[in-house]
Amino acid sequence: MTLRHLTIFLTVAQQGSMSGAARALYLSQPTVSQAIGELEKHYNGLLFERLGKKLYLTDRGKLLLPHAEQLVQQFRQVEELMLNQGQSSTLKLGSTITVGTCLTPSVVVALQEHFPEMSVYSYVSNTRDIEEKLLKSELDAAVVEGEILSSDLIVLPVIDDSLVLAVGKKHPFYTRQELTVSDLQGQSFSMRESGSGTRQLFEDYASRHQLSYITAWEANSPRVLLNAVLYNQVLSVMSLRLMQHELQHGAIRAFYQADGEWNRKFKLVYHKNKFLTPAIYELEKILHTYQHMDLPKKMGMLH
Repeated sequence: MTLRHLTIFLTVAQQGSMSGAARALYLSQPTVSQAIGELEKHYNGLLFERLGKKLYLTDRGKLLLPHAEQLVQQFRQVEELMLNQGQSSTLKLGSTITVGTCLTPSVVVALQEHFPEMSVYSYVSNTRDIEEKLLKSELDAAVVEGEILSSDLIVLPVIDDSLVLAVGKKHPFYTRQELTVSDLQGQSFSMRESGSGTRQLFEDYASRHQLSYITAWEANSPRVLLNAVLYNQVLSVMSLRLMQHELQHGAIRAFYQADGEWNRKFKLVYHKNKFLTPAIYELEKILHTYQHMDLPKKMGMLH
């Protein structure tokens, strides 16, 4: 049980529905339902019952309500007291390289608009490195796209993302409307480094489809990989969010994987024992505002 669970519980009680609480907290309804389910499991009983279209507190829920209100209020008072003492506060935020390139700068700006006295330390690396630093408490929270392996970390999917095949004008595939996996056999690719969530997703895909390819470039910089696509007739697989400028100007053609095998989520991650500050709660709300992703009108398909 965490302060986050209690905050969601109180909001559901106030709103009378999971959907209302989700809107108030800028969370998805499944996230709210999961938190209430975890709380009910923790306390061995139902906290809400449905009568008609509204949720009402059970006797167990009514018992929890005043204590939850007191704990959340005490936490807010402590935060206000400490932050008003003139002591500097710093949020140590980790981002994977994809997220750090396309989202983190604007997310940090939004955070500091809400908390002008707070500074943000941003650390950008691949998923494996970020996970290690979270486990060592060297980061407060992180946004990643790769798979998190440790059960000691809480993982909250927050933003839709998709990898696409990037093809430059100099490559023969540029004029194609459709490609198949067999078209990719033996092709040269610019690839992310080992430990990257992007690389892991593509390697898993290649293994499932028995795809053999050549790693001609390897780098931890999306800009380097894009330049290789633009000038060196290699292919690359990366987030659609990383090439908006090139797509708008026709410098790159993107191929969407038709079966959704390259669809993924950016995830907010923190340690299960982490004391969640208002800044981390606000971070989650801000991330949900990036949920929607527009697909280019002219995009090829990979079958």
